[in-house]
Amino acid sequence: MYRDYIKSFLDLCFALIALIMVLPFITIIALIIKLEDGGPVTFKQKRFGQNKQPFTLYKFRTMNTTAPSEMPTNNLINADSHITRFGRIMRKFSLDEIPQLVNVLRGEMSLVGPRPVILKETDLIALRQKYKANSCKPGITGWAQVNGRDEVRILEKAKMDGEYVRNLGPQMDMKCILMTIHAVLSLKGHKEGADNSTLQKERFINLGENESQI
Repeated sequence: MYRDYIKSFLDLCFALIALIMVLPFITIIALIIKLEDGGPVTFKQKRFGQNKQPFTLYKFRTMNTTAPSEMPTNNLINADSHITRFGRIMRKFSLDEIPQLVNVLRGEMSLVGPRPVILKETDLIALRQKYKANSCKPGITGWAQVNGRDEVRILEKAKMDGEYVRNLGPQMDMKCILMTIHAVLSLKGHKEGADNSTLQKERFINLGENESQI
């Protein structure tokens, strides 16, 4: 009952109220982004949603217009060189996620759920399928985000996303929301980009996980 009806209804109500409340704030953010480099205010990207159905995700643009658009930021070497000055502030406090309230109103996302995956993140997509984390709507925040945010490795992230789906309910969602507030205000787990050793370690871990399933 909660997963199929109540959660969706609460998502719509809270997203609509939140958008109305932050509308003046959205206007200020949009103006600052435009004044900084004259580029577009929003960033659109294809992501996988529920049951791996692609949809267009909306964010405030935090990177310059020449940055790679289809690569996770955590995989970028020297990510700071691509991020705008105001973008750094938005990313630290997750302000760039605000436009995803529109995705919630469109029924493509939930307030809480596994984060939507970039189409090229094939390792994470496969692992999430294994742990049944693709079966519910993706969220603006989720269990993996409040348990490490940018520092969580792919395998751990997929496992925690699966844990969220198994325990999906009002108590789990409320716990995620409260922990999100703490994580954002404390900047806990916030990190930009990766180095070569980090990427090699990820590939090694994922290879071992895949081989264990053969």
